Amino acid sequence: MTGAAEGAEQNGVRHVDVLVVGAGPAGLAAAARLVAAGAGRVEVLDRERQAGGVPRHCAHGGFGTWLHPLTGPAYARRLTRAAVGAGAEVRTGVSALDWTGPLTLATVGPGGPETIEARAVVLATGARERPRTARLVPGSRPAGVYTTGELQQAVHLYGQPIGTRAVVIGAEGVSFAAADTVRAAGADVVALVTDLPRAQADRTRVLNSRLCHGIPLLTDSTVTELLGHGRLSGVRVRHRDGRTTVLPCDTAVFTGDFVPDHELARRGGLDLDPGTRGPAVDGLLRTSRPGVFAAGNVLHPAESAATAARDGAHAADAVRDWLAGADRPAGVPLTVAPPLRWIAPNRVTPGDDLPYVLRTAVPLHRPVLRVTQDGRLLHRELPRVRAVLPNRPLPLTARWTHRVDPGGGPVQVTVA
Repeated sequence: MTGAAEGAEQNGVRHVDVLVVGAGPAGLAAAARLVAAGAGRVEVLDRERQAGGVPRHCAHGGFGTWLHPLTGPAYARRLTRAAVGAGAEVRTGVSALDWTGPLTLATVGPGGPETIEARAVVLATGARERPRTARLVPGSRPAGVYTTGELQQAVHLYGQPIGTRAVVIGAEGVSFAAADTVRAAGADVVALVTDLPRAQADRTRVLNSRLCHGIPLLTDSTVTELLGHGRLSGVRVRHRDGRTTVLPCDTAVFTGDFVPDHELARRGGLDLDPGTRGPAVDGLLRTSRPGVFAAGNVLHPAESAATAARDGAHAADAVRDWLAGADRPAGVPLTVAPPLRWIAPNRVTPGDDLPYVLRTAVPLHRPVLRVTQDGRLLHRELPRVRAVLPNRPLPLTARWTHRVDPGGGPVQVTVA
């Protein structure tokens, strides 16, 4: 799947029908569906050496369906086979560098630089965890500091040793996955540390970590400094009451705190949503540039692989309609009020049917979501979950979008 692709070339520019940037669940699902729908030549680019995205190095289960559960690598292989089997060209080791036209990208790969023009572009570049430097954690710069993705790649892809005692910063689902990876590498987990009053993961998973593996969970606590020269020797932790302590360790894993990989969208001048920090899109996953779509965790960092794949399939249908000449109004902005942080998609038109994803900044107990436009109640919904936590998905159906006035003001989602 690596190497120069064939295709029509004019004046040094190669032409395809649809160019998908990112070979994770969203990009691969979009490509497979586009080819099956007769969209023409569909090409997928990914800077990694193998297609599949983040699931490639998630050795745990939980992917696929309830009837056919898969590990992350098996899920990645299934998506890749589906896209390639449908007829999509999947090219790995290729990076999209910048835009040279409205639907034209400059790329570089094993065959050297190349310019590719498409009739439509799908951005499926995903999300990443913010590293220690972006979180402004002071201290020295010792070895032994990872994000979850770096840890999983080191352990599951390359079999590298990581140390003997690890502190995991965060208490989300991905944090407990990181703790499992630490244990799989033969190291001990000293503690999970979160500045929130409780873990943001499934209660069963939290209890299993504490009772079966004896891993302490330090809540209302913040890592304020990394210690050690050459190799990490410990982390300094400050509790909410002001007490500080040092946890001796030789490995620290920063988890969660996802941000979209939006560099390509930003360099292209696409409108970004201030809440998600990813491209602003409507219910068809159209960005502010005609012919450019976005799907997956670049829109909502970070949802499950299944949600990203669902986005990809949805974007494929919208791209197919675009290629056929169909168009719809841009719609009206969709906003949220505190304590909600963001919503995706973040524009709405009548008839949109893609479910919405929200995040809250504080724990909510049996919240009631209200959707209004110009003071008019469009929808009221009680989520199925009794308690909604920060960094956990809060879904909102799209059954109300037919009530939106396309000529009215912004639609707002509030919580009671």
